[in-house]
Amino acid sequence: MEKFNLKKRIVNLSVLVLICLLLCKNQSFSQPTIYFKSVISSGLNSPIQLVNAGDGTNRIFIVEKGGTIKVFNSAFTSLGTFLTVDGVLNSGEQGLLSMAFHPDYETNGTFFVYYNNLDGNLEIARYKVNPGNANLANEGSKTIVKTILHPDQPNHNGGELHFGSDGYLYLSIGDGGGGDDPNNNAQNPTRLLGKILRIAVNTTDVGPIYTNPADNPYPDGNGGKNEVFATGLRNPFRWSFDSGTGDMWIGDVGQGAREEINHRTAATLSAANYGWGCYEGTLTHNNADCIPNAQYHFPIHEYVTNSAAGNSVVGGVVYRGTLHPEMQGYYIGGDFKSGNLHIIGPVSGTITTTVRTSTITDVADFGEAENGEIYAVALTSGAVYNLTPQNPLPVDLISFTGVSGNEGVRLNWKTAMEKDFRQFDVEYSTNAKSFSQVGSVYPKNSVTGSEYQFFHSVNSAQTLYYRLKMVDQDDSFKYSTIISIDSGNENVSANFVRPSLIDSKMMHLLIEEPFNSFELVSANGNVLMRKDITNESGDLNIPVESVSSGMYIVRLQGNERILNQKVLIVK
Repeated sequence: MEKFNLKKRIVNLSVLVLICLLLCKNQSFSQPTIYFKSVISSGLNSPIQLVNAGDGTNRIFIVEKGGTIKVFNSAFTSLGTFLTVDGVLNSGEQGLLSMAFHPDYETNGTFFVYYNNLDGNLEIARYKVNPGNANLANEGSKTIVKTILHPDQPNHNGGELHFGSDGYLYLSIGDGGGGDDPNNNAQNPTRLLGKILRIAVNTTDVGPIYTNPADNPYPDGNGGKNEVFATGLRNPFRWSFDSGTGDMWIGDVGQGAREEINHRTAATLSAANYGWGCYEGTLTHNNADCIPNAQYHFPIHEYVTNSAAGNSVVGGVVYRGTLHPEMQGYYIGGDFKSGNLHIIGPVSGTITTTVRTSTITDVADFGEAENGEIYAVALTSGAVYNLTPQNPLPVDLISFTGVSGNEGVRLNWKTAMEKDFRQFDVEYSTNAKSFSQVGSVYPKNSVTGSEYQFFHSVNSAQTLYYRLKMVDQDDSFKYSTIISIDSGNENVSANFVRPSLIDSKMMHLLIEEPFNSFELVSANGNVLMRKDITNESGDLNIPVESVSSGMYIVRLQGNERILNQKVLIVK
């Protein structure tokens, strides 16, 4: 009887666990959709970081790689140049990389910058604000806090300063450059390269300019502690503290195998070893660099380097603003090359990761305003964007189609709503990758929507790809889906697959005359699918969920003629 009751209790417990798992799954959070809304579209030269002073003014400071720091009010109206840092080497990955305001900046007016000096070495300098002008720093107040030798290589400088909730200044340093960390700097706690450093800075000229906190984890050999706080990093170009929890999030740029995002809670930051160059991500990289019995901390998220996902991770921030509750507690980072966004969270619950594609590339930093709102800074284009979960465009596109005729390609589109919208830019491509603008159409700005038409003159028979770039008054924009058109000598009746760019599980055909068979033909001429369509007319749906992505020819054969149309299947 006791065994029976025990089995019964085990069964009941199993059922309860199953129910709990199902409920937990049903209660999981969905990742927010993130849009880029332009707030600055001109006037910046290689912006590399966005920060705030935390002084109650809601101003925004933009660090430019060449050495200039510019200041804006909360509406992103320029307030001028705050400071031009002298002695900055601006070449390749080198330049002015970061600034951080002291936690008591409102009262002491002290801030710090990080850059490559003219010798290529890494330098932290302290400045004071001009006492007579809050939007202007005192250039003559510069004091060098520390110079870190960065021998031989100009890359892997790391690059970001932050003050922690403990009042100490933290700095990310790259491994010194070159492939495979040849000197094993990252794993050696007596060297400053490949690390997170932590120092106690002095805001006055009395006493040492900085000291090392007594609870830093590694000894300096003289009875004290050195600057090293965490080890095992390759090039931690962008990282952040979660302003809500104090957790540390580090984007560490990979060598050739993995890009990684590392996360440690506020209680587990000290002496963390993130693995490089023993590991690259979770992959073993070089056993010779491994420390026996070391406890390595693997990334919370990683992806393949030099893939469609990108090749240069950019560490992000956790959203702690109030304007967008659906973003609360989510970490948002990205990739410099691909523009992909990596959304992780919510950090207070079961953490999941979503990768979302974006057309905004070359983002060098994700920064926070004083109110907790998140912004992205694009290095090459010089643009600054606000990250928001709401579509920033006051237009709702409901259809976009096109056909080829004697006059060229005729594009048609329809909207359901427009309000104070600037224009539609029509772009085309011959390869669905590189697009060029062929014209613009100005909207009717009807709150109930409108219909539009655009003609593109084409002289040769080829497959063309079109998209609409919908541009708002503040330069923010969004692209439509891409459609493909067989142009030139093709006539309207030959455009029977609509749309010819197929990104769903179904191919849609419009049969306007009698045909006997449908065939799907690969690029090398193999017939992959054949269907008898005798007596079929009107709309015909063909399942293509088992067909791989690529270019194909759809062939309709009848008694009097054969029609061919190119289609692009995208999964």
